[in-house]
Amino acid sequence: QVQLGESGGGLVQAGDSLRLSCAASGRTFSSYAMGWFRQAPGKDREFVTAISWSGGTTYYADSVKGRFTISRDNAKNMVYLQMNSLKPEDTAVYSCAAGVNPTKVRVGQIASWGQGTQVTVSS
Repeated sequence: QVQLGESGGGLVQAGDSLRLSCAASGRTFSSYAMGWFRQAPGKDREFVTAISWSGGTTYYADSVKGRFTISRDNAKNMVYLQMNSLKPEDTAVYSCAAGVNPTKVRVGQIASWGQGTQVTVSS
């Protein structure tokens, strides 16, 4: 099973950009689809984006489409989330996740979770 650890969160202003990173351990990383979820205070965790093992398939939540980009580097066991044009409603704990394929990741069928990193967007 792959183990995940996020970094890159912080406090930014509306309109700013931020890039989150997720480091994975384990030789099987490249066989996993990866994704990002977020959970705002008092709300359920929600899907943000997913990417296939090859990077050829990606899914995005409507709320982030056109602003966020997921990518991965299998040689480095890394997944990234580039977040542009951030809004206060993007404030949440962002968690990295691994699953069998991006379709299953999108519906929350997750094999491994990271611990999460806080993103706060001020208005």
